[in-house]
Amino acid sequence: MAVMDVLLVEDDAAIVRALADLLEAEGMAVCSCATQGEACALLAERSFDIALLDISLAEGNGFAVCAAALSTSPDMPVIFLTASDDEYSTVAGLDMGAADYITKPFRPRELLSRIRNALRAKSPAGNMLSVGDVVLDASSATVTKAGAEVPLSALEYRLLLYFFQHKGKLVTRENLRDAIWDSAGEYVSDNALNVYLKRLREKVETDPADPHIIVTLRGLGYKVGE
Repeated sequence: MAVMDVLLVEDDAAIVRALADLLEAEGMAVCSCATQGEACALLAERSFDIALLDISLAEGNGFAVCAAALSTSPDMPVIFLTASDDEYSTVAGLDMGAADYITKPFRPRELLSRIRNALRAKSPAGNMLSVGDVVLDASSATVTKAGAEVPLSALEYRLLLYFFQHKGKLVTRENLRDAIWDSAGEYVSDNALNVYLKRLREKVETDPADPHIIVTLRGLGYKVGE
């Protein structure tokens, strides 16, 4: 299996060590640097599968690195890491073509999930996910059942996307809370998660009382059928 090459541009040594340990434990190869100049030089010399960029650098900024990354490798996903959560930075980064944006401090599992999602989105085939007669098109954020569009809320869509991306695998309730934390903007309680799952099943299952798309594994979590 090919090793995933990650460019990490961050000027906080403690964060670099923590992220490098996390990503390398997942089998990724991490190349880190602390300045805009170093990052742009690396991008000119070699290719990477994904770039994680801090916006505020001691020398330069992540926006300039993003521009350089996308000019050399237009299909390479870029994820911004920043302590800032202001709307301008978020919009500016996404408008430049960044795949995602995550605010520090972030949880390790969430970052890994964002990285995997960004890498999946590189492939057009990866945009089309299906289980039974339900099809999710990640490129347009639309869902259809038996050819008819299914209207979903942002939280319902995010839940379904997570389920489909983990088709055939055990999905715990903790996994689901992590997946929708950002959309909810606050801690997701067990009762709230039950409500979201009930509404989602009512929209995608042929018989919500006897689900075949999102199946409950009692005492463990859930599994989406093949």
